[in-house]
Amino acid sequence: MSLKVFISGATGFVGHHLIDLLSSSECEISGTFFPDEPGIEDGCGGKDISCVDIRSEEKVFETIKKTQPNWIFHLAAVSNVRHSWEKRTDTLETNIMGTFYLFEAARKFAPKVRILFISSSDVYGILVPTEKALKEEDSFHVVNPYAFTKVSGEILSKFYAEVENLDIIIARSFSHTGPGQSPDFVCSDWALQIARIEKGLAKPVIEVGNLNGKRDFTDVRDIVKAYVLLLEKGRRGEVYNVCSGKAAALREILDLLLSFSSQKIEVQVDSSKLRKADIPLLLGDNQKLKKETSWEPEISLKQSLSDLLEYWRKRV
Repeated sequence: MSLKVFISGATGFVGHHLIDLLSSSECEISGTFFPDEPGIEDGCGGKDISCVDIRSEEKVFETIKKTQPNWIFHLAAVSNVRHSWEKRTDTLETNIMGTFYLFEAARKFAPKVRILFISSSDVYGILVPTEKALKEEDSFHVVNPYAFTKVSGEILSKFYAEVENLDIIIARSFSHTGPGQSPDFVCSDWALQIARIEKGLAKPVIEVGNLNGKRDFTDVRDIVKAYVLLLEKGRRGEVYNVCSGKAAALREILDLLLSFSSQKIEVQVDSSKLRKADIPLLLGDNQKLKKETSWEPEISLKQSLSDLLEYWRKRV
């Protein structure tokens, strides 16, 4: 009997790569998108992917009752920090109430399901001292609405795992990038700007925000492998950092992307790209994940950025 896998937010950046990975195995894949219809390149052909607003309790209940999954990957979320400031109500309703509805649906209609809740390194916020790798037991310091919703989602996950006996694992994911990422995120924003400049569609000037921050980036194709391994081997109620264990300055990332282009491109700071509260360093300790699942990141940051730029060159 094949494994029945349900992916909320199946047509998003990570969902697209997760479907690619799972399609090579004996899985029956279903899931949701909202609001936009998936394109041909989303790899959803032949999959039971339906339009469901996760903020609708009725729709979420109906979908889980129908699909009866063995595994759930809960990817659907407002995941952009800037958007979380601009659309606070949508962010709280989607990320908190949507998660609550999904857990309630699982409790009522699929109580044996294994669920992976996707959290974020943003929950750590600004910690002192900052020059250390963050471990799962480190405290929360919330500095944006997105992080608040992810802390709330982790608390919900713990509650449903410990009190309601649902089999929920928490993936606390650090920054990730790669082909297919929305330009709402920094690496993809820069790659798209470079691709447009190369095609003569924009002046040879790239607009950036704060370049001083350091982030722990992992390729999205390695991230989804970690997610599958966590549902195979992770322990109920546990939190796992999903990260490379290495931090790169955003200035280094920009320099790498610029090095792939033959164009001479000027760099300018755009004040609209600066955040209200920017975290100076997010570096994760991934030893727990590696020890318990044998996961290892395989794709270098240089390769991720090169593939991302090629993705935009083909689409501009």
